[in-house]
Amino acid sequence: MKLPVHVRMQFPDKRMYDSMKTDPARIYRFIDVPYQGGAVAYWMSRDQRIEDNYALIRAQELAIEARSPLVIVFCLVPDFPGATTRHYDFMLRGLREAARKAATLNMPFFLLLGDPAVEIPRFVRRYDTGMLVTDFDPLRIKRRWKEQVKEGIAIPFEETDAHNIVPCRTASNKREYAAATIRKKIQRALPEFLTAIPPVKKHPVSFGSPLPEPDWEAAQRFISADTSVRPVEWLKPGSQAAFDTLACFMAERLQKYLLRNDPNADVLSNLSPYLHFGHISAHRVASEVMNSPDADSDNAASFLEELIIRRELSDNFCWYEPEYDSLAAAPDWAKRTLDEHRDDPRDYIYDRETFEQAKTHDHLWNAAQTEMTVTGKMHGYMRMYWAKKILEWSVSPEEALETALFLNDRYELDGRDPNGIVGCMWSIAGVHDRAWSERPVFGKIRYMSESGCRRKFDVERYIGEMEKLRNEHM
Repeated sequence: MKLPVHVRMQFPDKRMYDSMKTDPARIYRFIDVPYQGGAVAYWMSRDQRIEDNYALIRAQELAIEARSPLVIVFCLVPDFPGATTRHYDFMLRGLREAARKAATLNMPFFLLLGDPAVEIPRFVRRYDTGMLVTDFDPLRIKRRWKEQVKEGIAIPFEETDAHNIVPCRTASNKREYAAATIRKKIQRALPEFLTAIPPVKKHPVSFGSPLPEPDWEAAQRFISADTSVRPVEWLKPGSQAAFDTLACFMAERLQKYLLRNDPNADVLSNLSPYLHFGHISAHRVASEVMNSPDADSDNAASFLEELIIRRELSDNFCWYEPEYDSLAAAPDWAKRTLDEHRDDPRDYIYDRETFEQAKTHDHLWNAAQTEMTVTGKMHGYMRMYWAKKILEWSVSPEEALETALFLNDRYELDGRDPNGIVGCMWSIAGVHDRAWSERPVFGKIRYMSESGCRRKFDVERYIGEMEKLRNEHM
């Protein structure tokens, strides 16, 4: 996705930042009533960072205008669906960094434990909060929390899209059929939205009374997630680590990104966990790439297509499709073809436990599953092969989708995310794809084979590396 020069980030003189305001298109008001005084609270959820965070910037704008204190609140639930200690460890360590940075900016950081529907309204009442700002998330559990919080408070409450470069509601007002239908819409809007992000500054108004420090040990004890999926060691969480990872990618791998479909080629950015937890903004990543010496290369164009178009297409799908993780959301042609081939004989059928333990007959598939369970991140090309084989070896497409989503959410650091959901829906249910040549089990769903992989990369090398990885972690 090559972009014209005028779209690239142009950083203004520092003095100009004071006049920059959050674009109203990023803002959605849940409760639009007059502000009656009190602190402004940013309810941090999806975007767990201080830097380049439009929701926090918007909260500070409101607080400065009202001459009020600004606080950051994060509400930790003990058992987020699909999350394990791997995810909680990565998230909490990133939040510690965010809390330390917030303290240097005169923004107290509150760590609440419990149901947001209960704890956020309780916080609002206890600390005389006069305004609440949160970030955007298209997933139903986050949308339900916001609706429940809305019912429990009576102060101005709004949401700012800090995750998408072009705000999801602005990019399109409907579910888009494919990347081709949303690409032009996003490209037209980029000059308006891909602008310099003003920095948050040290907040001029203090909260006043002494506040409790976040009790991170209590948070660890509070979590009731599955402990059998261990934290990863190869990837450090937090915004600083995310910026370091971006810098490394741009210096060493962006120039070879067209080799991204070869899992033996070390060219991927490794940014997806950071983007999922909001430790870095896609806006910042795009701006750095667009202002780099490689900005006009096909490598950069390929990376930006995935970072911007594909990511925002996933948010679009989950926002406008209520049944985004069900075959009910498949296009009509995919529903028909999967149903017509529902009773086709399968050469192999595996249950969830066999898949999870990587004990299928297919050494390549087992290698991909091993990469995911051990590292928390499967190579993107292998994720497509992995999900399509689950369809081929399951008793029904419904069971295949459930298995793929379960394993993705359980092991991937970037699981429980619109990108992962849409990846499974693309592989199994034809979402954002077209009909292909008909074949058993798949019908007209796009097919992938081991022989196809062998034409693209050294399969034996990949299998060997994953077997070695597995043996090291047994």
